[in-house]
Amino acid sequence: MAQYGPRAQKKIKKVMDEYKKGTLKSGSTGKKVTSQKQAVAIGISEARKEGDKVPKEPKKQA
Repeated sequence: MAQYGPRAQKKIKKVMDEYKKGTLKSGSTGKKVTSQKQAVAIGISEARKEGDKVPKEPKKQA
């Protein structure tokens, strides 16, 4: 995870710890997150919202 800043790494680690404990909930529905990929995406999204150093999202091709 060298491409992420130190604050972003801490945020992602915190979210992954919540995922491992089974307490991580998804945003709008509040359901428990069961996918590791989804947990990482939530961590990156939260870090991005706080302005931490995170790579840009890949451009979607139509």
